[in-house]
Amino acid sequence: MKNKLIMFWAIILIVIASIVTIMVKPTKLGLDLVGGSRLVLEAQTTDTISQITPDMMASLHFAIENRVNKLGVSETVVQRSGDKRLVVEIPDVSDLNQAKAYLGETAELDFRKPVMMPNGMEAWEPTGLTGKDLTRANLSTNSQNGQWVVDLEFNANGTKKFAELTKKMVGQQMAIFFNGELQSAPVIREAITGGRAQISGGDNGFVYQEAKTMVDLLNAGALPVPAKIIEENTVGPTLGADSIAKSKIAGALGLGFVMLFMVAYYRAPGVIANIALIIYGLILFALFKAIPVTLTLAGIAGFILSIGMAVDANILIFERTKEELRAGRTLFTAINSGFDRAWTSIFDSNMTTIITCVILYCCGTSIVKGFALTLAIGVMVSMFSAITITKNFMHLVFGTGNLKNPALFGLRADEIGEGFQVVETKREKAKFGILD
Repeated sequence: MKNKLIMFWAIILIVIASIVTIMVKPTKLGLDLVGGSRLVLEAQTTDTISQITPDMMASLHFAIENRVNKLGVSETVVQRSGDKRLVVEIPDVSDLNQAKAYLGETAELDFRKPVMMPNGMEAWEPTGLTGKDLTRANLSTNSQNGQWVVDLEFNANGTKKFAELTKKMVGQQMAIFFNGELQSAPVIREAITGGRAQISGGDNGFVYQEAKTMVDLLNAGALPVPAKIIEENTVGPTLGADSIAKSKIAGALGLGFVMLFMVAYYRAPGVIANIALIIYGLILFALFKAIPVTLTLAGIAGFILSIGMAVDANILIFERTKEELRAGRTLFTAINSGFDRAWTSIFDSNMTTIITCVILYCCGTSIVKGFALTLAIGVMVSMFSAITITKNFMHLVFGTGNLKNPALFGLRADEIGEGFQVVETKREKAKFGILD
């Protein structure tokens, strides 16, 4: 009983933590519920790219998705439209300029050397060392003047190129261009073989946001082809607000009918299951906020469906418990046996659902991923709820005694069987396993 009380108070602490999380953490909603921005990008041909191929569009799709994720935005939708267009839908982003900056920039970083033109003017000639030779970019400050700088780390190929260039250009300037604009042109004092460089932003240095944007764009990688935003608009949350209202009504009605059925059919265990179901909902919603999970209509559908899975586990347990009571088991034994016998069925059914969710998440689109994620989390929490919370409450309420009122379990008195009692009348017979 002591262990059961400890578990009870542990469950209470989890509930309190869940309520606090729900109250403190904001809920992230998808584009279909909260609105956002919608951009249409078109791949552009250049002097070196005469035709946009499907492989280029696939690479562009991947790069754009990575860049949007750098914004800290989840549940984005990036999809193909025609041969050379991408439609990007970003939920809950009101600043279109910020989104456009991340999507439209090409993040072209290249290092150039000075050359003398025939007209006597000095110009910068590409050296072949570009952003593609980078491993990562980091934001830091200059130890001498405190200005923001961008530290660059090259990959193996870039390190080799950079070492050869700096060896040849000792005493000369090497210019660093970002998206066609000169950022700095330091003088090479000696060969640099460590595979590191720094962009200082000239005499005035970078402001923080400028340097941060450059780092994010460089880490997101260069776009395989230039992309131009040809259409932009915002999506209002009017439809989303209506959908949320209807989802609340549908969820409340569905949950209400389920809880009424559990009480009407299973009586006292049904009440316990309903309490466990409420606790389950609090824990799950708190997890959605803590992770955080972006809720779309598909995600809400997965959440509601997982409630059905949680109820299904309780039904299996209670039916098994009733079978044990009919067989004449004591109440304590019947409850334990009901949970033990139902566990394999619950585990198998839930694991098949989780495996399906994993497949949907790996292979599905963004909307399908939202549904799969919420359903998978819900199913895992439902197993904890059914096996731990419901079982703990059942033991605390009914204790270890016999069932004195079968109606509490929805049974008639004549349905309860008698347990087998063994009476040993002769000790010598019992010694040899002979029982009367």
